[in-house]
Amino acid sequence: MKNEEDNSHNTVRNILTRDFVLGFLALFVFIVAYHSLIPTLPIFFKRLGSSEGEIGILIGIFGASSLIFRLIVGSILLKYPEKYVMMFGSMLFAFTFIASIALRPFWPFFAVRFFQGVAFAFIDTAALAFIVKVVPLANRGRAISYFVLAPPFSQAIAPSFGMFIINRYDFTVLFLICLALSLCALFFSWKVKGQQVVASHRNTSTNNSLFLDVKIIAPSVMNFLQNFAWGGIIAFIPLYAINCGITNPGYFFTANATMLIMGRVLGGRILDAYSKEKLIRTFIFTSVIAMVLLSFSKTLPMLIVVGILWGTGGSFFFPATMAYALDYAGSSGGTSVGTFRAFSDLGLAIGPVLTGAIIPFTGYQGMFLCLAFIGLINLCYFHFYLSKKGV
Repeated sequence: MKNEEDNSHNTVRNILTRDFVLGFLALFVFIVAYHSLIPTLPIFFKRLGSSEGEIGILIGIFGASSLIFRLIVGSILLKYPEKYVMMFGSMLFAFTFIASIALRPFWPFFAVRFFQGVAFAFIDTAALAFIVKVVPLANRGRAISYFVLAPPFSQAIAPSFGMFIINRYDFTVLFLICLALSLCALFFSWKVKGQQVVASHRNTSTNNSLFLDVKIIAPSVMNFLQNFAWGGIIAFIPLYAINCGITNPGYFFTANATMLIMGRVLGGRILDAYSKEKLIRTFIFTSVIAMVLLSFSKTLPMLIVVGILWGTGGSFFFPATMAYALDYAGSSGGTSVGTFRAFSDLGLAIGPVLTGAIIPFTGYQGMFLCLAFIGLINLCYFHFYLSKKGV
């Protein structure tokens, strides 16, 4: 028993190094700024007269640009240390908030959202590639689980905080706060120890190109479908909640984030000890149930229940699928990470656009049921195709 506890403590020490903590902090403050925009930007666009279709495009272009540039970042990481890529992303994000104060929809803010997606691609891909590189292979699942606590920690406070700022002050104050957070991300990225990039012949195999790891595409489709649904939810749940008389939809994101944190803190050991296939099946199904319930939710308590269910599924789904995908592809380089995350962004990009287009025909409740059907497709894809081929 004592040996098991010692091994667990040694594992944690091997993971929580100085660079791990600095990389975590850089991603955390960056994501706080990003999550502050999730419930507030749809309201910002709506107040300025944008339609649901235009809102979907302005939300979705973020994921589209992030998708494109993740593939480019993967090749950049073959030449430059992750530290400098993270710094560039932080600086670019800061500049977009300066522009946000002066520019207004549609086309000027379309450009702002495009470059915000570019910035996100740079820092998120580089930070994940850095962590995968510096942690022991045996603890990869747990390390990823700990590192991706940054988004739920920020999601627990940022959406509600963002709503508080715009209700108490205005959007200019919110954009200035996000500017300051971006500069904090730049500082933490600067303090990360840059690692020498070593060229490897493995990156030029027949399965990989400079921008794309072909072998990781099949498992990445799971993340695409999951993020397609999530993209539709984050784009329109604030407007749906307000239509139902709920004044602060940020509580949905807080409930979701709380479960993400609990699952990843308490479940890190599970990811290394138990079958990733069982975890993936279980939590895709949990997400489907959450979307069905969301279509019938009209009160704040029900919205919180949905947030809890979605967060429970998401707490294990992303680290499990990423570890599964990297094992499936037999690679952990920047190109592999960039390709995997690019498919996530593709879902986030297409989800809001298509859901925004169908809402006039189905309404919000019908749209959420359509997303539940997408979840069932994802479950069938994994069970009947992907898992049959094995890792």
